[in-house]
Amino acid sequence: MTKALLIVDVQNDFTEGGALGVTGGDAVATGITAHLAAHAADYAAVVASRDWHDADSDNGGHIALDSEPDFVDTWPVHCVAGTPGAEYDPGLDTASITDHVKKGQGKPAYSLFEGATDEGRTVAEILSGLGVTEVDVTGIATDYCVRASALDAIEHGIHVRVLTGLVAGVAPESSEAALAELAHAGADLVVAA
Repeated sequence: MTKALLIVDVQNDFTEGGALGVTGGDAVATGITAHLAAHAADYAAVVASRDWHDADSDNGGHIALDSEPDFVDTWPVHCVAGTPGAEYDPGLDTASITDHVKKGQGKPAYSLFEGATDEGRTVAEILSGLGVTEVDVTGIATDYCVRASALDAIEHGIHVRVLTGLVAGVAPESSEAALAELAHAGADLVVAA
């Protein structure tokens, strides 16, 4: 099997102290760095996504500008393109990342499969071009963008392993539900070696 690592949205606005910071976000960043130090050679590609929202825009209703966010479909301002909040968490060593994907440019986007590189390549194109049949999924947040990315990978016929020690969610209940949903959809839930 040809395998890739997917790193979902390990960004300053999603780690501790960020606009939508989750508990354990910094630990996910350093954990992925350690995983890559030991296993980068196991992967044909290491694909990392970032929310990259337009400034001064509700990004298709994704960002609540004129009302309180509902934290389901609308969110506070986060991951604005070119700001420190949109950058990778400093605990994530990006040296092994082969493909950087931006998503949510002017519209809501949860799955890394909804993004593209600056050259316009989609994740599906990157993975199929390399013959990838299996992905390890890591990142933030378990109950939103990790869930959506893993489900899209399954939909693309790719075998998914969620590295449960390398994800962090918004809330324990919704994160557990997301992992259960992914397992039911065919993903393997594994602890990273």
